[in-house]
Amino acid sequence: MFGRGLTSIPWGMFADRYGRKYTIVMGLASIVVFNTLFGLSTSFWMAVSTRFLLGSLNGSLGPIKAYATEVFREEHQALGLSTVSSAWGIALVIGPALGGYLAQPAEKYPRVFPKGSFFDKFPYFLPCFIISAFALAALVACTWIPETLHNHYVGDEFNKDEEAIENEITEKRVQRNENLLLNWPLMSNIIVYCVFSLHSTAYSEVFSLWAVSPQKLGGLDFTTDGVGNVLSIAGVSLLLYQIFIYPFLEKLCGPLRLSRISAVISIPVLQSHPFIALLSGFTTHLLITIASVLVFCLSSTTITGLFLLQNQAVEQHQRGAANGIAMAGMSIFRAVGPAGGGAVLTWSQKRLDAFFLPGPQMVFFMLNLVTALGVLMMFKPFLAEEKTTPSQQTQ
Repeated sequence: MFGRGLTSIPWGMFADRYGRKYTIVMGLASIVVFNTLFGLSTSFWMAVSTRFLLGSLNGSLGPIKAYATEVFREEHQALGLSTVSSAWGIALVIGPALGGYLAQPAEKYPRVFPKGSFFDKFPYFLPCFIISAFALAALVACTWIPETLHNHYVGDEFNKDEEAIENEITEKRVQRNENLLLNWPLMSNIIVYCVFSLHSTAYSEVFSLWAVSPQKLGGLDFTTDGVGNVLSIAGVSLLLYQIFIYPFLEKLCGPLRLSRISAVISIPVLQSHPFIALLSGFTTHLLITIASVLVFCLSSTTITGLFLLQNQAVEQHQRGAANGIAMAGMSIFRAVGPAGGGAVLTWSQKRLDAFFLPGPQMVFFMLNLVTALGVLMMFKPFLAEEKTTPSQQTQ
């Protein structure tokens, strides 16, 4: 995350200059190389270095969001960006599960991977290899996707007189020099997006640790398989929600209003978690599964709406750089989220007899404070309305 935070802006500028497709292809190539090397790490610092290089050289997420906006007509952009959000959310579920099932295969599956074999010497290579192979398949598939950044004149523009074309070129040059840091509709949205990114990352970290904690510490006392089952259901539910339900809700309410509503609803749902832990048996599993599904879907709704507003706040020729700025800020906040969430959880488990918000109640209260801050920032005067796009001006 730190490596990606350092390089997301240059990668976004690269995507604006040379195209989204090339940036995505180069990002996938970096996954193939450095994720494989990560699985072959023989020391802690080799592992850290390969992860840092993977983050630094993979600047594809910002251009992917720009691509998802540009490949759809305006009325279908919500579907494109909701697909990106659902893919990210599902990866957060499938990735750890894949690592858990395939790590140390010589110990788990000795008949297939005998002692002394290559996979015994490198016990974490198999999941990395599977992921790298998947990235390689995606890399090959990307050779057929069309480029959405067009810097040439087509169609009726050839019929324009020379003076009109010269004026349009001059206007584009002026637009290219616009300082995105002074675009407050964009920057205010990115700041709110970073706040909710911190929240979602911290929740993902806290939920898994809290769920496997013993009940005497306020946890659910789940097994790792139990946590995996809950997250798997949440991942499938998130995919179905983002594809079939979110686009309809976005058209009904608009991205900003829907983001506000989702964030507000998530507060009582999140605070219910520690009270569900007081129950037992099947009821606990059922209610915590429902609550986690709601939190993931509501969080994804808020973030997808912010995606839409970010891409509507800039013209196409600066969309890659704008998403690069968003990715840089998000990566820094996501780097803080796991450590902060884990630290607060550890502290809360030492105050089980406290008068005010004992035990894990404090953790989810702190997460809700972050949500409340984000909600307040989604209103004026902080969050400015997006800039009017050329299509809207024409209408």
